[in-house]
Amino acid sequence: MTANHKHDNPILVTGAAGAVGGIGRNLTEFLLARGHKVRALVRREDERAEALRRLGAEVIKGDLTDLASMHRAIEGCGRIYFGMSVSPAYLEATINTAAVARHHGVEAFVNMSQMTVTQMSITETTDSPQHKLHWLAEQALSWSGLPVVTVRPTVFLEGFFLQLAAPGVRASDELALPLGGGKTSPISAVDVARAVAVILDDPAPHIGQIYDLTGPESADLDQYARVFSEALGRPIRYRDVPLPAWSESRRQAGFSEHLVRHLSAMAELTRQGRYDRMTDTMCKLTGEAPTNMRDFVKLHAAEFKQRGPAHS
Repeated sequence: MTANHKHDNPILVTGAAGAVGGIGRNLTEFLLARGHKVRALVRREDERAEALRRLGAEVIKGDLTDLASMHRAIEGCGRIYFGMSVSPAYLEATINTAAVARHHGVEAFVNMSQMTVTQMSITETTDSPQHKLHWLAEQALSWSGLPVVTVRPTVFLEGFFLQLAAPGVRASDELALPLGGGKTSPISAVDVARAVAVILDDPAPHIGQIYDLTGPESADLDQYARVFSEALGRPIRYRDVPLPAWSESRRQAGFSEHLVRHLSAMAELTRQGRYDRMTDTMCKLTGEAPTNMRDFVKLHAAEFKQRGPAHS
């Protein structure tokens, strides 16, 4: 690659067809707004892929674990955002992508990890199979010789509080989660995407760095229930549900065993206070404060609107 201008080569964004609130989709939007060309990797051709094209992205269908797919995706790209949803194939996908990226001589490889890895080591792990894969992936990337930037966010607002908690808020005005009295500092995936866009816009100062990202406060679920109440204008309470029953309900809802074990481990770690973390990294990277819970709930108020008879 001989181009000197940052806008000449496309930036590869994996997982670009994620739902609204997903990192890849929002990152694509932010990078395009900054004047970059974006090559968006998607798993299937559907309306989400078309939406990316309408934004102005070059869309490529491919599989992160497939060698030919990743050559097509990476060739000609100078910078890569690598992110993948929870999957048993996560480590294979990371190493396959990294190997092809090294072959093509990329100048920046931004890896989306998890903050739990901060507390892991060769002798310390968790019960989550996904956490172990993230830790191993970080080890492999550190050995790869690639110009890596590692981003480790805490729990996503869109995950626990929009996907997992919203049904209970809608049906019975309660945050029904197995998090005990533990504190957590969730961050919006949109904010994480904004931080990654800053890194990919000018990656040189960030190569080799690890960025831990949290939301603007760490609080327990009783406090967040009060925030929900204020934002929605009706009483919302926190109900600490037993973890085994909650995990089984996830299985009944069709979640894979790999995902159930991951979410259950995250819940247990929260109960232990392991997600009671705070950093100002988001503000330092972007110059903006991360979205707080109140603003997040108000933004997504329609998702929390009552859809059935509330009961006490």
